[in-house]
Amino acid sequence: MNSKLRIIFSRYAEDDLDEILMYYSSINAGYAKKLFYAIEEKVNNLKDFSESGRIVPELEEQNIVKFRELIEGNYRIVYEFGQQTVTIHAIVDSRRNLEELIIKKISKFY
Repeated sequence: MNSKLRIIFSRYAEDDLDEILMYYSSINAGYAKKLFYAIEEKVNNLKDFSESGRIVPELEEQNIVKFRELIEGNYRIVYEFGQQTVTIHAIVDSRRNLEELIIKKISKFY
């Protein structure tokens, strides 16, 4: 366990979160706010418990084991951690084709 890691959102994760919140804001602003705080809480917990998420199964099948995920509602928060930081790479709707979306996003880093 690493104590008090710094959280970094990649540009892609920021875009994902913005899209999710904009979508729900137009339907139900209260729910959008609730979802934002729930995601924020999950992410902030990674400062102390960076290994709390599971390895992303679709990536593990491809022998890529450095990415983990947390689940919040219908969303998968994909991240990796190092000695001083936790980087959030994507926030993906689990109702979509996860393998294609996650691999497409993560492959940008290779």
